[in-house]
Amino acid sequence: MFDPAKHPDFLGAILGTGVVREKVGDILVQGESGAQILVDPELLEHFETSLVQVRTVPVETRRIPLSELSVRPPRQEEFSSVEASLRLDAIASAGFRMSRTKIGDMIKAGDVRLNWRPVTKPSVEVKEGDVISCSGKGRVEIKACEMTKKEKYAVTMMRYV
Repeated sequence: MFDPAKHPDFLGAILGTGVVREKVGDILVQGESGAQILVDPELLEHFETSLVQVRTVPVETRRIPLSELSVRPPRQEEFSSVEASLRLDAIASAGFRMSRTKIGDMIKAGDVRLNWRPVTKPSVEVKEGDVISCSGKGRVEIKACEMTKKEKYAVTMMRYV
């Protein structure tokens, strides 16, 4: 009541029933109303009998049709940035508000995807319509790229968090 359960609490309770993470999809936390969990259909009966507690709170588990899922729309913000090039590291750095060095390290580690495909080269060029996603940071869509008078790129992006 005073400290509602969060995503890690539900995930911990689920994994505590002996299920491997790969069989569990999204966990949609509903505040004090609990959570909606997308799982492999073969595990429905398992969760109905085994998932009885989250942290110290007893819970009731029941299946619901996909049409009853309560998915909140993503938070989004549109913003612009002027960049010297359309390199992935430069645009991602502006989009995720991180240093170019740090985003470069994340790209090399495979934590950044371009159009849902892993990319390991910071020098890849992006274009209008591309989507850059970064583990734990959300995703950025390139809405427009225009050349400025000083031959730089004015990039309009939509950030989804």
